[in-house]
Amino acid sequence: MKIVGLAGWSGAGKTTLLVQLLERLTARGVSVSTVKHAHHGFDVDVPGKDSHRHRMAGAGEVLVASSRRWALMHERRTPREAALSELLPLLSPVDLVLVEGFKHEAHPKIEVHRAANGKPFLFPTLHDVRGLISDVAAPPGWNVPLVALDDLDGAAELVLNAAAPRKAVLAALAAAAAPALAES
Repeated sequence: MKIVGLAGWSGAGKTTLLVQLLERLTARGVSVSTVKHAHHGFDVDVPGKDSHRHRMAGAGEVLVASSRRWALMHERRTPREAALSELLPLLSPVDLVLVEGFKHEAHPKIEVHRAANGKPFLFPTLHDVRGLISDVAAPPGWNVPLVALDDLDGAAELVLNAAAPRKAVLAALAAAAAPALAES
């Protein structure tokens, strides 16, 4: 299992690109899972349904299963967000995990940049950026691969080449978290 993230400002086209990459990669026979960071509260449950009632009554986890899919909802009773290092081990084995968001975590990532956004590049402040997918030329000092936003085959190759093995990613995430833990 290999892991790589897509990082960029809101409106850069990360989700659109991720969906297009999923279609391209799965058509090639690559099994892919995703991890998506949400900056706001969200709920996949439906108020009034049994599973929602279980959660509201205090269940820490509720697993809902049918013949077509299953979903595990885990309630976090603390304000701290789950770290990527906590979430990756929850996934079943696949060839590739695409991470959207979590841009400040220490996993390999590709920056998605769109000029119309009017935002600066993120790469100078991010850890382990291995490529750029953009609609503009690479900025001065850029020394990793650049692929055009509309080059989906090139983007798929960049993603596959930039991904790192799960064990290495978890080690990097742990190493990056160690100083923060030592300070607390």
